[in-house]
Amino acid sequence: MKPILLQGHERSITQIKYNREGDLLFSVAKDTVANVWYSVNGERLGTYNGHTGAVWCVDCDWDTKSVLTGSADNSCRLWDCETGKQLALLNTNSAVRTCGFDFSGNIIMFSTDKQMGYQCYLNFFDLRDPQQIEDNQPYLSVPCSDHKITSAVWGPLGEFVNAGHENGEINQFSAKTGEIIKKIKEHNKQINDIQTSVDLTMFITASKDNTAKLFDSTSLDHIKTFKTERPVNSAAISPIMDHVVMGGGQEAMEVTTTSTRIGKFEARFFHAAYEEEFGRVKGHFGPINCVAFHPDGKSYSSGGEDGYVRIHYFDPQYFDFELEA
Repeated sequence: MKPILLQGHERSITQIKYNREGDLLFSVAKDTVANVWYSVNGERLGTYNGHTGAVWCVDCDWDTKSVLTGSADNSCRLWDCETGKQLALLNTNSAVRTCGFDFSGNIIMFSTDKQMGYQCYLNFFDLRDPQQIEDNQPYLSVPCSDHKITSAVWGPLGEFVNAGHENGEINQFSAKTGEIIKKIKEHNKQINDIQTSVDLTMFITASKDNTAKLFDSTSLDHIKTFKTERPVNSAAISPIMDHVVMGGGQEAMEVTTTSTRIGKFEARFFHAAYEEEFGRVKGHFGPINCVAFHPDGKSYSSGGEDGYVRIHYFDPQYFDFELEA
């Protein structure tokens, strides 16, 4: 089926995120705006205006009431999803790289970049305490002096955050004390993206070392590895099938010297159990920066360096075959 093309950004897409029901799709890019779309037909519902720098991350809470964005303008902002009104502005010393609501929607976390003489921090705010927002004081701020956090997700029950770092490490930070509960290093280059499974029991990492890896959310046990010949920018786990989708390509600065055919700009499907690739979907004119499965598993979206978001519908049962072990 022909994909739905969403044209609402002027620069490359940095992250896309579905809400829990899957009727809305949020997209952010390097052009200062955050957009929200109807996922069924690609109609733009609205825009969250206020940032003055590239927007790196977006998240939506469980009941789609609030939206969280983090930007290179040294701020993390909370928005009313329905009206687009800005509810809170949290200023930081450096760019906000990754952000997220916990399962309850009461606690937010975001990480800041290591730049301009400031080190990387992982900050936790409790939205039930207006004083924290007013004073811009998180109840917990964890310094990460060695290597900055490049992607982070909440674990089950909101007890900890699993964070990927620029050196390939994954650290599990307690949301109560800030201490590192567990630490592993399965990648040898930067982790570009982390996404959880629908039940939060697993997460998948995408790395510059040309692999995506599947881990247990709580124990951080390494389960599977999916290998490609190019850096992986993003990976997502299907909510209904044993499939993962990955997007990538080479570095953005090398794109102009490569034709689209050689550039490997396809979304790639792998079997989650057998680690074998079984499908590719073309479309983008540059590297894919982010991918996300619809919560019903019957479509997925991808955002590219070309500034487009594409929604691809497919029938998952066509992919329901057992590869020979």
